[in-house]
Amino acid sequence: MIALNDLKIQFGKRVLFQDVNLQFNSGNCYGIIGANGAGKSTLLKAISGDLEPTRGSITMNPGERLSVLSQDHFAFDEFTVLDTVLMGHSHLWSIMKEKDALYAKEDFSDEDGIRAAELEEQFANLEGWNAESDAASLLSGLGIKEDLHDKKMADISGKQKVRVLLARALFGKPDNLLLDEPTNDLDLDTVSWLEDYLSETESTVLVVSHDRHFLDAVSTHTVDIDFGKIRLFSGNYSFWYESGQLALRQQQQQNKKVEEKKKELEEFIRRFSANVAKSKQTTSRKKMLAKLNVEEILPSSRRYPGILFQPEREVGNKILETSGLKASIDGEVLFEDLNLYVEKGDKIVFISHDPRAMTALFEIVTGNRVPDAGSYEWGQTITSAYLPLDNSVFFDSSLNLIDWLSQYASDTNDVYIKGFLGRMLFSGEELEKKVSVLSGGERMRCMIAKMMLPPGANTLILDTPTNHLDLESIQAFNNTLTNFKGIVLFSSHDHEFIRTVANRVIELGPKGIIDKMMNYDDYIQDEDVQRRRELIY
Repeated sequence: MIALNDLKIQFGKRVLFQDVNLQFNSGNCYGIIGANGAGKSTLLKAISGDLEPTRGSITMNPGERLSVLSQDHFAFDEFTVLDTVLMGHSHLWSIMKEKDALYAKEDFSDEDGIRAAELEEQFANLEGWNAESDAASLLSGLGIKEDLHDKKMADISGKQKVRVLLARALFGKPDNLLLDEPTNDLDLDTVSWLEDYLSETESTVLVVSHDRHFLDAVSTHTVDIDFGKIRLFSGNYSFWYESGQLALRQQQQQNKKVEEKKKELEEFIRRFSANVAKSKQTTSRKKMLAKLNVEEILPSSRRYPGILFQPEREVGNKILETSGLKASIDGEVLFEDLNLYVEKGDKIVFISHDPRAMTALFEIVTGNRVPDAGSYEWGQTITSAYLPLDNSVFFDSSLNLIDWLSQYASDTNDVYIKGFLGRMLFSGEELEKKVSVLSGGERMRCMIAKMMLPPGANTLILDTPTNHLDLESIQAFNNTLTNFKGIVLFSSHDHEFIRTVANRVIELGPKGIIDKMMNYDDYIQDEDVQRRRELIY
């Protein structure tokens, strides 16, 4: 249990939030949402003790253990992978170290024997005999193979470190668990493992994430940080979003009778409760929604970007054909013998255990990279817009936002350009900012504004488009692509984005290709796919 009492956090004149009185209870998972800069990570830092609140207090039940996902990827470089995980339970780790030191003494005294007996009892009570096997099991579940367990943290890759630090946070079943962007750098299979793990835990879990499918799978409640306030809602992200949108539409329909509004909201709750049966925390969410009062559903005050792609012309019969395409890096094959025929209506997600494979493919078909073998050909009717994974070259400039976007527009009138930037929520003094100082999220919004400029492309090539975007931008982007009339070729780590946009899945492996005309949820459950995946890697 974690209780926030009259909490206020302020930096200079800026108040992030104040008058916060909330209690987070065991067995529940609280998904924390809010615009970039709203204070999501700051709230977790205050709870963990890394930040002193301006006012108020944060308390836990006596004896409860708090575990936090570390963001410092170099803090444990001198320790082995397994020891780094074991250190996540600091009390158990200190007992293990004191025991080892006692038993290593040459002049082992009677007092040492008494102390050793005390430590052994504490060690047993904490299930210390299972500690190493439990830690190894966590590591394996997160994709860290056994041959890495005795390596030093300094000798493994950055993505592997992320997984080890996550195992460290989960180790020992902490009473309270704080996770800030835990799915970063995890592949979709590992995210699914983490969803299952968190759905079964009895801990109090607070999680910040931009992954909507993950939030929906694990969250029983949504904590919304907005306009200096923190509000707690029953339900996961989708329930919060859809119920807020419904309430907003009702608010805009002022002539609607109160009783009609109430019936519509009650029907919405009933329908959502039925859908909960597909989730991992079915029982707890059904109980939670059953207790929900219609009056608790409030309109969302969020601002969503106005993303709109309008193709200037329809695609013809020939879109994209590839023949025997191959790509490798330093002799390591990413994919080969890719024979692809894109058809009308295709919205294809490309996936792989190695994300470099998708980037290589997109760079090849956009003319930015020469394939190791094979060829490709676009149809004459095709006009494309490309959103690359690395957009840094576009922002190596001293131009402000207006002048930057004007470079790519046929109409350079300031009012016209401001209209596209305004759709992406840039306004006022922000328009005078130099693009060289923009954050990752701001750069992505600029790139999307660039893609929206006429003439509209009928084929979108998107390399991990949700990177750096907040939930509002991801939701708006998602909605637009779902309704887009052209072709979409994309990669993503966002399960919900893939599930709702793609109607075809192509998996790239160094020993083969899997191409299935089906949605992503069917793909990951398809038995033929599972057999073939073992062959292509």
